[in-house]
Amino acid sequence: MTACRGAYCTGFLWLLGTNTFALLIPWLLKLAIDSLEMPGISGHGPAWYAALIMVAALLQGVIRIFSRTTLLNAGRRIEYMIREDLYAKLLELDLPFFSRERTGDIMSRLANDLTNVRMLLGFGMLNVINTAIVYLAALSLMGHISVQLTLFAIIPFPLTIFVVKRMSATMFRRSQIVQEELSRLTSKVEENVSAATVIKSYCREYAETAAFASISSSYLESNMAMARVRGAMIPIMAASGAMGTLIVLFVGGSRVIAGELTLGDFVAFNGYLAMLVWPTLMLAWILNLMQRGAASMSRLNQVLEAKASVREPSQPEETNIGGTIEIRDLSFAYGSSPILSQISLTITKGMRLGIVGPIGSGKSSLVRLIPRLYPVADGHIFLDGVDINRISLGTLRHAIGFVPQESFLFSRTIGDNIAYGMAGATGEDIRNSARMSGIAPDIERFADGYDTLVGERGVTLSGGQKQRAAIARALLKNPSILILDDPLSAVDARTEEDILANLAAYYGERTVIIVSHRLSALRDCTMIVVMDEGRIVEQGSHEELLVLQGRYAAIHREQQLRREIEGY
Repeated sequence: MTACRGAYCTGFLWLLGTNTFALLIPWLLKLAIDSLEMPGISGHGPAWYAALIMVAALLQGVIRIFSRTTLLNAGRRIEYMIREDLYAKLLELDLPFFSRERTGDIMSRLANDLTNVRMLLGFGMLNVINTAIVYLAALSLMGHISVQLTLFAIIPFPLTIFVVKRMSATMFRRSQIVQEELSRLTSKVEENVSAATVIKSYCREYAETAAFASISSSYLESNMAMARVRGAMIPIMAASGAMGTLIVLFVGGSRVIAGELTLGDFVAFNGYLAMLVWPTLMLAWILNLMQRGAASMSRLNQVLEAKASVREPSQPEETNIGGTIEIRDLSFAYGSSPILSQISLTITKGMRLGIVGPIGSGKSSLVRLIPRLYPVADGHIFLDGVDINRISLGTLRHAIGFVPQESFLFSRTIGDNIAYGMAGATGEDIRNSARMSGIAPDIERFADGYDTLVGERGVTLSGGQKQRAAIARALLKNPSILILDDPLSAVDARTEEDILANLAAYYGERTVIIVSHRLSALRDCTMIVVMDEGRIVEQGSHEELLVLQGRYAAIHREQQLRREIEGY
């Protein structure tokens, strides 16, 4: 920011220079006219002053280039810094923030709101500084020529300022509405582009077009409402300049006729008054820009000032995570909706824990709390006897390989996606992880192999291929704790058998937690817990749970029957 302050100071000096030469031109014109009326007094003729006017105009134009470049570049640099801060902030924020905010709204802030702020800090600041210099200097020179005539010239200004001040408050409110409507529009486009397959599958093109038209119409109305205010503001500013000019022509002309004012003074006075017309018109535009920029900056500040609920511990405890997990009387809720209730569980190092239960029973929520993807109160989850809230997030998450339900792939090569979680991974490491996850044969059939681009969100891969790529990414980390949240839901039974066999050889001394609807994925687990409505209702080995003849046994019978029917 120090460099930007220096740029504004330099830009101020350049503007001071360009306006000095601009203000010099009417004065030279005055001297030229006076030399015509009173030859020989000044010692120079009109040609001399004409040459000086040409030099002043040339220097003004050259210096203006530097002033505009300096200040506009300062706005660009600040835009760059704010964008960097915004992106860094977004990466600091946690899942609760992103579950509240719309993706399109965040993108709108990074694009449209940031552009408005850049315009304010670049072109807006240039005109603010320029207007201030011109007004102060021109009014001083006008006062030097005739104080009384200057007072007549500025008579309309107080009323104009009052009206514009009232209108600018309305402009600020309407600018905020416009930005919110634009966010809705962006969110709708982002959502529909992402859901293009669903929209076409259900023939919802016309319905979505109508919904978009409604939002677009609302955005248009908001812009038109703001344009009406802006459109009224500019004529008011222009009218004040015109009224001042009329007053000066009437009063000043009378004084020239009466001999109280020289013709040169009158021409110079009108020249300075004319110089105020453009800054006065620009003042309305600047006010509009300021209101838009202020509204946009307030939206950006909502992101910059957002606080992550999952934070680094103030004094992190150094620990080597071995893999023992202890959960003590854990309850959790998303906002006011309770998800988990009084969960207690001990998972020793090297144990393979299976979690099963109906949809919405809290399985995924439970495993997301272990790497602190959501905030956890102190004293409920411990790794090797240390509260996870006292372990740095980097240490904690580096020791955990997490495969979520929805496998996300970046718009890069499949090799880059597998290597994403491990900097410096070699090609052999990537291939080994791909073999263990069962995706290596599929990759080898691709024309470009591991250099195959997977498209946005892995669109060129099937659901099963995306899941296996995500598993390979987690395996490459070589974590102490491996969490697989329903990772094989999109693969067939035979592929599942192959993947489970490969993973069994990989597990070793690692602690493994598998969430699955298929009991076949849990067959090698040391212990299995059954969840329902946020509670653990059964736990034990596969054989022990079958003997209980409870919910696990019922799920087992149902899945066995389904396999028999499918096999028949």
